[in-house]
Amino acid sequence: MSPTAVISRSALRLNLRAVLSTQPDAAIDVRADGWGHGLGFVAQTALESGVRALIVDEEGRRELDGVVPAAVLVSGSPSAIGDPVYGLSAGFIPVLSLRGRVLSLKELKTGEAVSYGYTFRTPRDTVIALVTGGYAQGVLRALGNAVTVRIAGERHPIVGRVAMDVCVVDVGPRPRVRRGDEVTFFDDSPEGPAVAEWAAAGGLTPAEIACAVGLRNHREYVA
Repeated sequence: MSPTAVISRSALRLNLRAVLSTQPDAAIDVRADGWGHGLGFVAQTALESGVRALIVDEEGRRELDGVVPAAVLVSGSPSAIGDPVYGLSAGFIPVLSLRGRVLSLKELKTGEAVSYGYTFRTPRDTVIALVTGGYAQGVLRALGNAVTVRIAGERHPIVGRVAMDVCVVDVGPRPRVRRGDEVTFFDDSPEGPAVAEWAAAGGLTPAEIACAVGLRNHREYVA
C-alpha cells in the first residue's frame, strides 16, 4: 500500500485566478508532468481559467499535441510561473497534499531502538506506528527524526531512518491512533504539517518536494 497524493481542483483554480488577476499574460510552468500534479489536469484547468501560455518540456509537448492549441505551448521562458500556481508561495493555497495509512502498532520500552541504523532510541515507554510511505515515495530519508505527521488530529514525530516504503512514527504511550488510521504527511490545513516544513528539514525547495511526491505516488483528484 502506497501513500496517495491528493490534488485539489479548487485550490489550483483559486491560485490561477490570483496570478492572472495581476499578470493576465502569465506563462504557467507545467514541466515535469505539471510539477507532479498531472500535466493534463493542470493544462486543462489552466486553459479553463484563461491562461494563454503553458511552458512545456518535450515530453509534455508530445502529450498535449492535438489536445490543446499549439500556440499555447511554449518551450521555455525566464518568466515562467510555478510556485504560486501550485500553492508553494506564501499567500497561495497548496494544491497537493500527501496521505498514508497506519499499518501496525507496537509497544516499545525505554531505550529500545527504532528502524535500521538505530538513530533513535525511545526516551520512555511508548508506542510506535509503522506508516505507509518511504523514500521511494518521496518521504525523504532526511525527514527521520526531523518532522512530524498528523494522525487522529494530533502531531507525532517520524523517528529513526526512513525506509524504502515505510517510516516509523512515535505516537506516545497512550495513543489515540489505531491501525488503518489516515496519516497526513503534509497538507494546507492550519494543523499542518506544511510542505515548507519538509523542505526546511530535507534541504530542498517546496517545489522539489511536490514534484517528487506527485511523480512517485498514486494521484487522487478532489474538488
